[in-house]
Amino acid sequence: MSANGSLQGRHALVTGGGRGIGASIVRSLVARGARVSMLGRAAATLEALAADLSSSGAQVFCATADVARRESVDAAFAAARTRFGPVEILVNNAGQAVSAPITKRDEALWERLLAVNLSGTYFGIQAALPDMLQGGFGRIINIASTAGLTGYPYVAAYCAAKHGVIGLTRAVAREVAARNITVNAVCPGYTDTDLVREAAAKISAVTGRKAEEALQAMTKSNPQGRLIQPDEVANAVAWLCMPGSESITGQSIVVAGGELM
Repeated sequence: MSANGSLQGRHALVTGGGRGIGASIVRSLVARGARVSMLGRAAATLEALAADLSSSGAQVFCATADVARRESVDAAFAAARTRFGPVEILVNNAGQAVSAPITKRDEALWERLLAVNLSGTYFGIQAALPDMLQGGFGRIINIASTAGLTGYPYVAAYCAAKHGVIGLTRAVAREVAARNITVNAVCPGYTDTDLVREAAAKISAVTGRKAEEALQAMTKSNPQGRLIQPDEVANAVAWLCMPGSESITGQSIVVAGGELM
C-alpha cells in the first residue's frame, strides 16, 4: 500500500467503516497516512478489513458500536482514543435506508431511520469535538445523500433524516469556523454498494423485473447513466481532510454525475 503522507499520523474515525462507501473511505485515509479507527455493528466485517489493511502495514483499530445509542458511541470513541489518541478527523458514514409509502404508519421505522442517520451523526460530532477543540484542529465529514438535498418517493424518513444532516452540518460549521475545524457533507447519488444491489433485488422481487433492470432505473437520474463508485465518494472525503481545503466548510458536495446542480 502506497501512502503519500498528507495525513501522516492523524487519527481518523469512520463510522460504518466495514463495507461499501465506509470501507473505501477507510482505505483512502489509510493510503494517505492516517491511523484509522473503524466503527460498525458487524464485528466480523470490521475485523476482516482490519486484518487485510494491517497486513499491508496500516495502523487500524476496530470497535463495534450502534451509532443510534449515545452510550455505545461514547464507549467506542473512548476505546479508539486509548489506541490512537485524540480524534482529529471524523467521518460520519453509518446510515440506513428503508423504503415505505408515506401512508404506511410505522413509527418504529421512522424513529429508527432518524436515530441512525441523524442522531448518530449528532452523537459522533459531540463525541469528537472536545478532542478537536482542545487540539486546535478538526475535520468532520458527514456522509449525507442527494436525498438530503431533494426528495425521492417512498423514502420520506430517509430524506427527512438526511436533510437534517445537511442542516446540522451547516450549523456546526458556523459554530466552530474560527477554531480550525471544518464541517462538510458529501452527498452521493446511487452508489455501487451491496446496499443498492440489495435494494434492486427487493424491487425485482416485488415488481417481477430483473435486478439489472431495477439498477438501470436507479441510474436514470444520473446524467452519466451509471452508478457512482465508492472510491469516488472516498476521494471527495479525503480531499476535505487534506491540507489545502481549510476554507471549505459548511458545504454539501454532491457526487452524483450531474444529477443535482
